[in-house]
Amino acid sequence: MTRVVILAGGTGGAKLAQGLQTVLPAGDLTVIANTGDDVERHGLLVMPDHDAVLYMLGGRFDHERGWGIADETWAVMDGLKAYGEEGWFGLGDRDFATHIARTARIRRGETVTDSVLALQAAVGMPSRILPMTDEPVRTHVLTDQGWLEFQEYFVHRHQAPDIRDVRFEGIETARPTAAVRAALAAAELIVVGPSNPIVSLGPILALPGLADAIGAARERGVTVMTVSGIVGGRALKGPADRMLVSLGHESSATGVATLLAPHTDLFVLDTVDAAAEPAIAALGLWTHVTDTIMADDAGRARLAADLLAAAAAVANGEAR
Repeated sequence: MTRVVILAGGTGGAKLAQGLQTVLPAGDLTVIANTGDDVERHGLLVMPDHDAVLYMLGGRFDHERGWGIADETWAVMDGLKAYGEEGWFGLGDRDFATHIARTARIRRGETVTDSVLALQAAVGMPSRILPMTDEPVRTHVLTDQGWLEFQEYFVHRHQAPDIRDVRFEGIETARPTAAVRAALAAAELIVVGPSNPIVSLGPILALPGLADAIGAARERGVTVMTVSGIVGGRALKGPADRMLVSLGHESSATGVATLLAPHTDLFVLDTVDAAAEPAIAALGLWTHVTDTIMADDAGRARLAADLLAAAAAVANGEAR
């Protein structure tokens, strides 16, 4: 089979990671998770993108809310609010347990990577989820009200302000971890998930040395496949479509392909965007048109199997 590495942020990347885990042998999937969304709340390190993948791959993700753990309880959050603590960033009781255990390990001297791998091992996770870096990187967005920390914009202000610019604080001095570099060096297929190209994939690809590691994999013949997170001009979840437009890009599969073409060999677009295939191919990319909607577990596994077949076609010289 194929050792697959997927770059993921948000629920789109997490859903595709779950599909890949379903169809691949145990241990053949590694997820490189965005850490630009990370934030400290109530003295604890919260890693929203890593944890979305953790809960999704563990079968605990709350699909109704779109974040956190299913069948959650809220006693700790209610207690904190009773003490006058801010409550706009909701954390459930079992979600709190994740952040407490991880932060405790980090304070004992473990790296972020070692701490999350220990939690994954404790719950029997068959795949590895790697933070893109152990150094703090924090996404900030510029609005008409000034620069905002990402979770302030995303959660507290409900993604309402228009985005004028994006910066990744700490990115200049951060580096991919040894585990990330090793995963990319061993990969037989690299998938860029259907995640927000600006704030979910952007920090990963901006990390010094990460794009070079992907480039080295491509030089040895590894295909990099990118799945569009924009379908019919819209993001299925989150503000990616509005963010693309406000930053001067096209909110379309073609717009995503244009942004990510420097890191891509094979671009996957939904059937509703099939008319865009010639324009995307003109960027110098192979293309694959398929149903990219992942409404349930079966849909996620179906798409994952379809993508592996498309990648095999590229490897065998059969792709368009």
